[in-house]
Amino acid sequence: MADERKAFLLRADPLLWKEIERWAADELRSVNGQIEFILREAVRRRRGSGGEDPGGPAPPGGPPAPPAG
Repeated sequence: MADERKAFLLRADPLLWKEIERWAADELRSVNGQIEFILREAVRRRRGSGGEDPGGPAPPGGPPAPPAG
């Protein structure tokens, strides 16, 4: 089965990129996995705590996020 994910170009400020790289390393994720995690969390927060996860199970590329709290 082919990967169903959408690929796109992202232009980012170099300082922001370095911060994301550090954050990703701290959480044992790839930069791509970290950006996807950040986006999933933003969508989840926008939708509110109710409802189902917008992206389903955690994608490959890094461990799942630690429990909130």
